[in-house]
Amino acid sequence: MTIHRLIQRLSFDQDDIERLSAAYEDALRALHISDRDDPINEIIVQRIIEGARSGVRDPHDLSQMAIKALMVP
Repeated sequence: MTIHRLIQRLSFDQDDIERLSAAYEDALRALHISDRDDPINEIIVQRIIEGARSGVRDPHDLSQMAIKALMVP
């Protein structure tokens, strides 16, 4: 599963898509996820999209938000 397939129906411009993709790739690397079909990927993408919709634009910040959302307290 790629982030592009999940965000294709959303209204983001090309710059936004590039930032979202970079954040997604960063999160996967940080979490050591190499299986693109892992169900956790969809959760990561959802958290990144939520962050972008709330105004966060920095890929690193978006990635960290997604990672933190997965952490168990």
